[in-house]
Amino acid sequence: MNSSMRQRPVVAALLATTMIAGLPIAAMAQSAPASAPAAASTAPAVTPAGAPLGTIGSITVTGTQRLEPDTVLSYTKLRQGQPFSQESLDQALRDLYETELFADVQIRNDNGALTVQVKENPVINRIVLEGNKRLKEDKIRPEIKLAPRQIYTRSKVRADVARIIELYRRQGRFAATIEPKMVQLDQNRVDIVFEISEGPKSKVRQINIIGNEKFKDGELRSQMVTKQSRWFRIFSSGTSYDPDRLAYDQQKLRQFYLTEGYADFRVISAVAELTPDKQDFIITYVVEEGDRYKFGDVKVESDIRDLSGEALTKTLPMKKGDWYNAKQVEDTVDTLSETAGLFGYAFADVSPDFNRSKEDLTMGINFRIGNAPRVYVERVDINGNTLTQDKVVRREFRLAEGDAFNSFLVKRSKDRINSLGFFQEKLDIEQKPGSAPDRIVLETNVQEKSTGELSLSAGYSSLERFIVSASITQRNFRGKGQELRTSVNYSAYSKSVEVGFTEPYFMDKNIAIGGDIYRRDLNSFRFLGNSTNDRDTTYEQTTTGFQLRAGLSVTEYISLALRYSLNFDNVTLDRATYYSDPDGAGPLAERCDPLLAGRYLCDAIGKRTTSSIGYSLIYDTRDNRIRPTRGNNVVLSQDFAGLGGSVRYVRTRVNAGKYWALGSGFIFSVTGEGGYIHSLEGQRTDPDGFPTERIRLVDRFFLGEPQIRGFNIRGVGPRVKRYFLQATTDSNGATTGYERVNGNQNVSDDALGGRIYYMSRAELEIPLGSGAREMGLRPSIYVDAGAVAGIKDPVLVNGTGSFAGYCDPTTAAPTGSTRVRATGSARAPVCGTNFSFAGGNFEEEYLGDTLKPRVSVGFGVNWNSPFGPFRIDIAKALLKEPGDDTKLITFNVGTQF
Repeated sequence: MNSSMRQRPVVAALLATTMIAGLPIAAMAQSAPASAPAAASTAPAVTPAGAPLGTIGSITVTGTQRLEPDTVLSYTKLRQGQPFSQESLDQALRDLYETELFADVQIRNDNGALTVQVKENPVINRIVLEGNKRLKEDKIRPEIKLAPRQIYTRSKVRADVARIIELYRRQGRFAATIEPKMVQLDQNRVDIVFEISEGPKSKVRQINIIGNEKFKDGELRSQMVTKQSRWFRIFSSGTSYDPDRLAYDQQKLRQFYLTEGYADFRVISAVAELTPDKQDFIITYVVEEGDRYKFGDVKVESDIRDLSGEALTKTLPMKKGDWYNAKQVEDTVDTLSETAGLFGYAFADVSPDFNRSKEDLTMGINFRIGNAPRVYVERVDINGNTLTQDKVVRREFRLAEGDAFNSFLVKRSKDRINSLGFFQEKLDIEQKPGSAPDRIVLETNVQEKSTGELSLSAGYSSLERFIVSASITQRNFRGKGQELRTSVNYSAYSKSVEVGFTEPYFMDKNIAIGGDIYRRDLNSFRFLGNSTNDRDTTYEQTTTGFQLRAGLSVTEYISLALRYSLNFDNVTLDRATYYSDPDGAGPLAERCDPLLAGRYLCDAIGKRTTSSIGYSLIYDTRDNRIRPTRGNNVVLSQDFAGLGGSVRYVRTRVNAGKYWALGSGFIFSVTGEGGYIHSLEGQRTDPDGFPTERIRLVDRFFLGEPQIRGFNIRGVGPRVKRYFLQATTDSNGATTGYERVNGNQNVSDDALGGRIYYMSRAELEIPLGSGAREMGLRPSIYVDAGAVAGIKDPVLVNGTGSFAGYCDPTTAAPTGSTRVRATGSARAPVCGTNFSFAGGNFEEEYLGDTLKPRVSVGFGVNWNSPFGPFRIDIAKALLKEPGDDTKLITFNVGTQF
């Protein structure tokens, strides 16, 4: 920005006020500027200024309060018995003003008897800031050099005002003004008050580009970090004016043109003008595009014997005749450097030699790889870890002292250290020369972050309503990389207590061990009708158990995890609701009634023990396991239940994901998973002897929120919908049929789960400005798909062990998927119109048992809010099947997601 454009703050003159009897009285300023001292009071004379006026007979100093008279005289050259002149008196005045100790000085001459009358500058009592809201005092105070008990001077006040103004300019507030005021106190003390008018944040109103012919203004503006202020950029920090960003944007423009082949492009000028109201800036760039070039002859010459220049030339991404691209040249230099590093040449010098031809507009490039010694790791230094032990970081290094240098292994070490989650993300491993040309030092500078979490929170979830949770987690216990966690969760539908511990390197070997002990109580619910607010509890499941885990690395990217689990489950139903005769003594006493509960619920109740052993085979190349930006992972898991216990099955799952960093902060990912559970038991039957599904309800797969957004919890897959009926009669009162009773309370929706499932997701995380990132906002758009199926249509039996009729409600004839279930007064199986079942007549539909994909699209936002993690998703189901439960908006507050 031109110096003529710089705005100077308006600084008001210092005002002095004194409070007398509660009334402010303005005190006229007594001081004179140091540059224009008051003339000495002398008798009128016509003699030249340098002519002697006589000899100093005596010197008297008056008006001092803190200073001694001799101290005042020591600042001048006036001495008793010496001659003096008008010039020497003026010089004495200047000398006294330059000390900045005095507000006013006068020298009177009475025939050689000089009287020096001074008025001392006041002492500062305190510094007061008023009007600062955007910048807190702890940001401004360090910029103020004045301090209590110092001598007040105007020059120091002006300097402090300039520093505060500069501080506001760094924040983009160029309209800020500072008005310093002085409040007079007794004993020649003053309070200094800086009245601050912060003004609005200066925005960039317009960006003009002059001289561009090949590209439109909008295309060039999109390359800049600075953006024009518009309403839809409320979360962007790029709309604020920043002088440093102006130079950066010029570089961005040049980079863009160089990638398009314009090697002669230059920015002639960049001017930022502040609008008259000091609210906004208008930036104008004048550019010269020049000619467009193509690649000429491109080759690689290598002085390193292990690297063939001819072979490397064949791998170059650019070919003769392609449009010149400077970014491609830079990437090629990095690639060749990394290639040399793979062979152990850490300090290989790769330099491109350009041969520009303006006649045919070509750019020939010769990539020269200079000779360099093969490098070995001399040592590995780790700095900045105050809590984490050195060995926790060192064991993630893929290189050790004495190993041949390998740039790929250095990058891999960085990714593994980042995946620990113990340090800030901006971690780098610097490569420094060692004690000899063939030695290198790897220096890792880490910045530890908090790895302990104490959470006491209450929140609201669209899944479980009100949630209360308390947890303590230490992911770097005792600085050894161990994880210790305990948690207690309580909601309307679930309760749990869990304690877990993991040692990632048991006995300092690459073997991880861990275990969990838990107690979980689940009150499963079903929705009534289409309302997510109307629910009732179906079964209650209590699980008490533990799990032991072990894991080891097979290769750098492949690991094996083993586990053993023992669970004791007890599934119960409310007897008063779902039992035929809960208080009786007959054959139906203490029996779950399928007519009341549905056969799938009656089949689920009971106590069982599940003893299972399992493994997971993991392939993982992600750069960060916590928040990956590139790489992929595949996990194959199997669990075998039947090592004792009363449940036997094989459960198989496959998970996979791939991540791409698209540049500019965009992260695209595709993930998928699927599973199948196979029973190892023989055909199971219910107490009445009828065959039932071999896989129990609590062991099946369920899909819906939050796995597939756009659908309700367990909203995808096989289900039974029960519609309660009321009789219809003719004019004579005779029953003619049955119709469904209106109202959500007269419809129940029970998800049954399935034996096989699959789901996939494609998601794009969208970057926001630095202001939104500081708030912890991470939006994304996504497509979810999946399905679950593979169970038998549950068959209903009545309380006597006989098959209850599947009847059309009008004709009383047997029917297929839509049927009426009811019995007569004697509970005999009937298929007619004589319904007198105490629980009411009903009609059931079995729906959703298909692997046809359900698909939804939507967008969501993660927010690390001050009151806990928050996520909201808005998703629309595009493909669904009859019976599926959809949901547009879901959110979670105060609980992890």
